[in-house]
Amino acid sequence: MENYDKTIVPFDRKIGVLMGGMSSERGVSLRSGKNCYEALLRLGYKNTVMIDVDKDVAVKLRSENIETAFLALHGKYGEDGCIQGLLEIMGIPYTGCGVAASAISMNKDITKRVLSLFPEIPLIKSQVVTKENLENFKLELNYPLMLKPVCEGSSIGMVKVEAESNFNEALLYAFKFSNCILIEEYLDGLSTTVGVLDIEKETIATPILAFHPKNEWYDFEAKYTAGMTEFELPAKLPEDLTKKVQSIAIMSHKAVGARGLCRVDFLITPDGKPYVLEINTIPGMTDLSDLPAQAKAMGINFDTLVKIILNSSTLENK
Repeated sequence: MENYDKTIVPFDRKIGVLMGGMSSERGVSLRSGKNCYEALLRLGYKNTVMIDVDKDVAVKLRSENIETAFLALHGKYGEDGCIQGLLEIMGIPYTGCGVAASAISMNKDITKRVLSLFPEIPLIKSQVVTKENLENFKLELNYPLMLKPVCEGSSIGMVKVEAESNFNEALLYAFKFSNCILIEEYLDGLSTTVGVLDIEKETIATPILAFHPKNEWYDFEAKYTAGMTEFELPAKLPEDLTKKVQSIAIMSHKAVGARGLCRVDFLITPDGKPYVLEINTIPGMTDLSDLPAQAKAMGINFDTLVKIILNSSTLENK
């Protein structure tokens, strides 16, 4: 795969790497964007610029005469279909998933509703609570629990609840990040993730990456602080389980209508049952990010990965 040299986007195309943004993941996005920008220059796309996304992004795109958008945004307004919709209106092809798949995957609750239509995709038992229905909400899950803001990434706002006495305090904390909270039963197990790439007409799964965080679970600190997590790539799993997880990852990618790339996160219990946790449609591209490491393990270096992603650029409604 190191020899992948297909060029779909012409080298003279004006490319804008959209990064930064207005979400709580802004810092991670800036790091992802800088790495992708430098890779595009190395690949020969010399007419590439970095664009820090804010409320004036449409003006910036027009003033820079951007012809293709490379999305390195994470979180709200960048990974949820908003920027994708703007680019559709402006007629600027962009990398990765379209409006619908982005909106579905950004919302953990809607993702699970869609995936629940596929019996082959195992999901952890869960409920949703909002500030509006809190007064009449009845918890029907077993402790311990994980509380997850439905539209945040990078484990932002997530909190573990051990017992009923801690529930209200934890919920108030989670509500600081979203008006809607996904509550899942907490299961012990191995945290893993699988990248999915559309390369030409084939959808492939990367090797499975397993995490052994020094914290109790794979939180923001464990994800973005060097030395806080031990990585196992490929994960030491039985071959049949490896194939099953990869198959479910591809199935999930297709179920939400993803295109180009995504990363599917799993929890694998000690008895070998994999549960899909969420789908990331614009995986991180930092020095510590999962997808570049997974790609490298299958013979795809960072620059080649960026080229594969660039070649996914299109308009959903062209």
